[in-house]
Amino acid sequence: QVHLVESGGGLVQPGGSLRLSCAASGSIFRVNAMGWYRQAPGKQREFVARIGRAVSTNYADSVKGRFTISRDDAKNTVYLQMNSLKPEDTAVYYCNADIAPSILVRSSDYWGQGTQVTVSS
Repeated sequence: QVHLVESGGGLVQPGGSLRLSCAASGSIFRVNAMGWYRQAPGKQREFVARIGRAVSTNYADSVKGRFTISRDDAKNTVYLQMNSLKPEDTAVYYCNADIAPSILVRSSDYWGQGTQVTVSS
């Protein structure tokens, strides 16, 4: 079984920074793309950032230039450095990863439980 556990959320003032982490654990053969999504109250879950195994990255337009995604494959961990935070960044942030549990099993999507980020003065 595979688990994704996020950490690093919290309350921050506008203009501040936070760094989210998400560690994958359990039965893991290969971790492919990893990413972050977020869901604000009353809104649908939306894409934030993604990083492939070749370290190619994609960002939502709303976070480009402010957020940076990175990964440490030795730790099966993905990070999201969030700078210049705005009140509209307030949401529950979810980690997502495409993981193959074993060499015999095709990869599938896994999700973390979410971590709350609140940007407010």
